[in-house]
Amino acid sequence: MNHPPVTHSFEVIADFPNRLEPLRKLASNYRWTWRPETRDLFRAADKPLWESCEHNPVRMLLSLSKERMDKLCSDELFLARMQSSAKELDDYLAQETWFDRTYPQNDKDCLIAYFCAEFGISESLPIYSGGLGILAGDHLKAASDLGIPMVAVGLLYSRGYFRQRINHDGWQQEVYPAYDYFDFPLELMRDEDRQPIRVQVDFPDRTVTCQIWKAMVGRISLYLLDSNVLENEQRDQGITDTLYGGDQEMRIRQEMILGIGGMKALKALNTWPTVCHMNEGHAAFLSLERIRQYMERHNCDLKVARQAVVAGNVFTTHTQVPAGFDLFPPNLLEKYLLKSINAIGMQFEDFLELGRIDPENSAEQFNMAVMAMANANSINGVSKLHAKVTQAMFAERWSNFPENEVPVEAITNGIHTLTWTSRRMIALFDEYLGPEWRRNPQDAAIWNKVDSIPDDELWSIMENERGDLVRFVRKRLQRDLEHRTMVRPDFNLIGSVLDPRVLTIGFARRFATYKRATLMLTDRERLKKILYHPERPVQIIIAGKAHPRDDGGKALIQELVRYINNEGARSRMVFLEDYDMEVGRKLVQGVDVWLNNPRRPMEASGTSGMKVVPNAGLNCSILDGWWDEAYDSSLGFAIGDPNDVGNSEHQDWLDSRSLYGLIEQELAPKFYHRIENGLPTAWLAMVKKSIKTHGPYFSTNRMVSEYASVFYAAASEQFQTLSKDGQAIAKEALAWRERVKSHWNQIVIVKVTEDTPGKVKFGDSFKVTAEVKLGPIKTDDVHVQLISGRIGPGRDLIRSQIIQMDHAGQRDGVHIYESIIHCDTAGHRGFSVRVVPYHKYVSAIHELPIATWESE
Repeated sequence: MNHPPVTHSFEVIADFPNRLEPLRKLASNYRWTWRPETRDLFRAADKPLWESCEHNPVRMLLSLSKERMDKLCSDELFLARMQSSAKELDDYLAQETWFDRTYPQNDKDCLIAYFCAEFGISESLPIYSGGLGILAGDHLKAASDLGIPMVAVGLLYSRGYFRQRINHDGWQQEVYPAYDYFDFPLELMRDEDRQPIRVQVDFPDRTVTCQIWKAMVGRISLYLLDSNVLENEQRDQGITDTLYGGDQEMRIRQEMILGIGGMKALKALNTWPTVCHMNEGHAAFLSLERIRQYMERHNCDLKVARQAVVAGNVFTTHTQVPAGFDLFPPNLLEKYLLKSINAIGMQFEDFLELGRIDPENSAEQFNMAVMAMANANSINGVSKLHAKVTQAMFAERWSNFPENEVPVEAITNGIHTLTWTSRRMIALFDEYLGPEWRRNPQDAAIWNKVDSIPDDELWSIMENERGDLVRFVRKRLQRDLEHRTMVRPDFNLIGSVLDPRVLTIGFARRFATYKRATLMLTDRERLKKILYHPERPVQIIIAGKAHPRDDGGKALIQELVRYINNEGARSRMVFLEDYDMEVGRKLVQGVDVWLNNPRRPMEASGTSGMKVVPNAGLNCSILDGWWDEAYDSSLGFAIGDPNDVGNSEHQDWLDSRSLYGLIEQELAPKFYHRIENGLPTAWLAMVKKSIKTHGPYFSTNRMVSEYASVFYAAASEQFQTLSKDGQAIAKEALAWRERVKSHWNQIVIVKVTEDTPGKVKFGDSFKVTAEVKLGPIKTDDVHVQLISGRIGPGRDLIRSQIIQMDHAGQRDGVHIYESIIHCDTAGHRGFSVRVVPYHKYVSAIHELPIATWESE
């Protein structure tokens, strides 16, 4: 046949008993992923089927036999548990939330739209690859718990991210299964006539159509766009085929669907966000469509629309090296985006400038992160160290300001505690912390009750969880060996792998080369002695995927697998295939120590180590990402120190020596030191302190509440203020920007004087006076600032503070500004004076980043 035959589709609805109807309601909301009682209910319905369906409750319910359903209908205990879970879900969805209590005056129009290229909600929804997606999934769950008014937007990948297989030589191979999303907890969005809602995205010579699916994540609607529809050409049906697949053109197509298509999807659903949160730069194109919709809805021009939209956008970067950002050449952008750019009346060259660190450098490729920054007045990194690294990367774009004032806030990542904590630990916390810890995991006072947990009970759970992990690993190994050899492996061989009584270290992550997965192999004989120490043995469980095009990462996997198989480490080291959320959960719940050894400062945050904390695990890590701010010697272990010797090979050698020494001299001795009732009391004391210190802070409930208080509430209010009354304030702010910018070169700091000699006594104060010519600019249009701090090696000011100087009058056209410096810190200190623009409704550091400094 020249053409494929026409296939007519229809949906068959299974006959489901009325008595079991609440199961379908529970299955349709991913709330079950963080409520163990509901997960246990699905497991109890048919445990083998639950496992074979890979924890997909909808598929499991569709596959239940009539005999099994009849049996469940007559099981009164099961029915009671089902009704209890259904009531709990109803109560959860209806109850007052943190956001309701904290922002009672909140305008009901406030709505956050959270965009991300991947979401890790559950292993049964395979639209994630690693840390970014897992964090996004945890963000939604915490937003649901807190009652944040939010929707989310992503892509529905018909083949997901690849499934990993390791061949006989240790080389990673990728398998891409096709998924039927009608068998998932997803709803295809339809109009009043029950027809699927479609949105169109303009491509160079055609229009691509997408349908919209909805996943309910507690209170949060997650909308997922899918290009696999018959209206599209074959090549376009595959745009949403695989996550991070294809070439540069496929990448830009996917990001257009996510950003432009995502905004169109919200419009088609009559959903109008006041804040759009771009989680990484993949969604940066949303600004084009948001501006277009704003212009259409408010009948205004590009400049006014952008004034409002930029105020209502938030951008979070997770990337720590320039090479990690999506870069596109101008010809590709012109090919794909010229229609969208023309639709808002923007010149193509002006658009290109939005994506360059140096707008004037035409040789610079278009950077999606820079575009997101240029269109958002709220920007953050995902740890304190990462925010500093990001400031350094983009300092050139804010060349009028010192690096530490580059407007990148730090909101450190966290984890959704209930998602990652084991059943046993949840029950233990319920007993000793009370039920409130589930509702408010960010409350430090609650976690202080950890000290009341008896050591023997905590240790018993840790032993049981380690035993569960060993059994899980052996079962997975047996399955993987059967897949690889098609022969059932020897039971004695599988049974010799790992020991449930041995100190267990976990290492699982994306296999990028900077994460140094093979650092532990630097001295192979020393490692083997550590693994098989006669009194203090150690075992290591490893998992992770390399990107399909990253042969360097694949080579690291191969090196580890070959060491395990060929150099006598098979009973003490394991590489688990096909790392996913289930494997991750089992690991963080069962290991004693989580290992992380990236090359500093290349780890933006890292959240896997946070997940062992509520599971009574300790961290052993390079001082990078979250651990740089979390580490204390009483809470965990630090590999090396923050200093970089400047030679990567020598740095690797030093860090490997530090790692070996930590295991030999600190971890193993402390873990095996048991003098009171066979308990490692010093180890347990560290575990308890880690839980109560790190548990509340490194949670997504703390993280998302911080996003709400630092960004969401203010951005929503600003967007709505700029949009009301025919955009009167936006138009006034825009006119102010143009007026101030046109006259800025007339500002001169004439003279700065201080009424003190060169040396000042500690505790004294002195006055600084600045004489400033403003020209036609008004005093209300500027802030004159005194920057005071310690003088660094390059005579720059470090650890500085900004003091607003007071306007003290005017003399002969010169304005007088005064301020007091309090000398409350000894040492070599100094100050500078500058003038910056100021307007109540303009974020000058983002929208008008100019300054006039005192010159010699």
